[in-house]
Amino acid sequence: MKESAKKVKAILAKYPDSGRDALIPILQDIQDELGYLPTSAIMQVGAHLALPSSKIYGVATFYNQFRFQPKGRNHITICRGTACHVKGSGKLLENAVATLKIKPGQTSRDKLFSLETVACMGACGLAPVITVNDEFNAKASPAKLNRLARCCKDEITQERENS
Repeated sequence: MKESAKKVKAILAKYPDSGRDALIPILQDIQDELGYLPTSAIMQVGAHLALPSSKIYGVATFYNQFRFQPKGRNHITICRGTACHVKGSGKLLENAVATLKIKPGQTSRDKLFSLETVACMGACGLAPVITVNDEFNAKASPAKLNRLARCCKDEITQERENS
């Protein structure tokens, strides 16, 4: 049994005789443990709760908190709230997609970057706002985003050279 399947099994053991009402907490626990919701985990949850996988996907895709791919080593989040939109987060997003060659919800092939958009980060006075690995960056611009991405790549290059 794969390690991730064992972890999911242990999580499901915390929810004996559970029904549909436990679905979201179970998915949250799995994502907290694995970092995302792999297909195999969705199938395990379906078997445990006697629900079809399609129902589980329906619930999980409704909430933007759930991911179906692992986060990249550097996770970039772009706020798309009203203030950020007015201040240029659309251009930030276009630039991120072009620079990283991934769309929101995706992870780069080399697993260095993942990209996500959120409805609001609650930092409207600092718009537009992005986070890189949960670190806030206020008044972001395409140039600033490019610098941050370059710094992330440089850090990894240095780590590889030092190891």
